[in-house]
Amino acid sequence: MFFLNFLFLVGLVVGLVVVSSNPSPFFAALGLVLVASMGCVILLGHGGTFLSLILFLIYLGGMLVVFAYSAALAAEPYPEGLGSPGVLGCAAVYFLGVVMGGGYLLESWYGVSWVTVDDMSEFSVSRGDVWGVSLIYSSGGGMLGITVGALLLTLIVVLHVVRGLSRGAVRAV
Repeated sequence: MFFLNFLFLVGLVVGLVVVSSNPSPFFAALGLVLVASMGCVILLGHGGTFLSLILFLIYLGGMLVVFAYSAALAAEPYPEGLGSPGVLGCAAVYFLGVVMGGGYLLESWYGVSWVTVDDMSEFSVSRGDVWGVSLIYSSGGGMLGITVGALLLTLIVVLHVVRGLSRGAVRAV
């Protein structure tokens, strides 16, 4: 379990570096999907099954809206890919920063934080994600509705901005 958590955390960091170092929205959207999926698998490994499912669905909905908007505004015939020298240099600097930050914080790292919720089941009377599910529907129900409405409004705005003839409404900008 430790190795799988470590592997998914490395995938999360790689996805974050891809998102932050890439100027093209197509590859940045690919990195966002990688980051969302790795983060949800990490949550899943720590006992948050329902939370990871809801988070993944919300992230995918938000990423599709952002990707449609950015692809409509910044469409290039030849986007700069992951293997371009500028992108590789930027990614190397980010990886170096992550390694240096990890080395600096390694001494104060607490090793028990790798323990999942299900490994401590003898001390608990319910699963780890049950409390989060009840809070989403009791205290967070209004905020969940507001979030759904905001995502729907954002989708409608993006569809109106990019509609038009073959080039979209904001191409003259």
